[in-house]
Amino acid sequence: MVEELLNQVSVDRIREHIRVLQGVRHPVAAPEALERAADYIYDSFRSLSYNVEPHLFRFAGREYRNIIATRAGTDKPEERLLVIAHYDTVEESPGADDNASAVAALLELARVLEPVEFGGTVHFAAVNLEERQREGRLEETALWGSRALAAEAAKQDWQIAGVIVLESIAYAGPSIVQKVPAGLPIKSPELGDSIAVIGNAASSGMVDRFVKTVERYRLDLPVFPLVVPGNGEILTDTRRSDHAPFWDRGYKAIMLTDTADLRNPHYHQPTDTLDTLNLPFAAQVCRAVAGMVVDAVE
Repeated sequence: MVEELLNQVSVDRIREHIRVLQGVRHPVAAPEALERAADYIYDSFRSLSYNVEPHLFRFAGREYRNIIATRAGTDKPEERLLVIAHYDTVEESPGADDNASAVAALLELARVLEPVEFGGTVHFAAVNLEERQREGRLEETALWGSRALAAEAAKQDWQIAGVIVLESIAYAGPSIVQKVPAGLPIKSPELGDSIAVIGNAASSGMVDRFVKTVERYRLDLPVFPLVVPGNGEILTDTRRSDHAPFWDRGYKAIMLTDTADLRNPHYHQPTDTLDTLNLPFAAQVCRAVAGMVVDAVE
């Protein structure tokens, strides 16, 4: 049954989601486009049989929204698994890889898993303001939407079994050179044809489960697993997405990424467009996450 579900992941649907979302989506440079993206995500979730609600938070005197689609668990609804992707961009970039590729996979994942009854509760969350913003005279900071969601989870005392964060998942290929951050303690691939799965020490079991999921369902997806000590403080590149606020609150979380600017020359550039992406690769990442979700909350 699971393999049948994974086979339903559609490259064409992922492509169409990216095509619609592509374009600057920024609270200052393109606020209308940012809101249109939120509406598109909301409507896409609502077309499926999920409970869909906005999660509101404030930044710089304005209200923003995360969009959360929920399927309540049938046996242990108090146990929750979150799958997250951010939908905003920096000011200069249409953000096809960063991060429309991940939002597209999130929406396709929700569609493919719609008929599944889960024992635990699953949340598909599109979060806002992941990219760096400036609030008054404060230093540039980021991850506003995921910070707000992690804080809400702590406030409501959610029992989170794990968080899967999708961050730029469609730039890959055997001719692409893979760079590495300074201080990486292990040897990394030389070619940019893999998906990196990054966890902290507390989340090492989730990293292992992702690797085993790829193996179990015989997916053609090279994987580079990396577990960092603590919450990634000594290797700060591993904290550059929406998993970090969950690490900081003691939740288990992993990030799946094509490693962004360590591989992609279009990162945060006007050239980050749909035509540069490897969509079959993104579909394989989507299939791997689908398998992991089903196995985790079956």
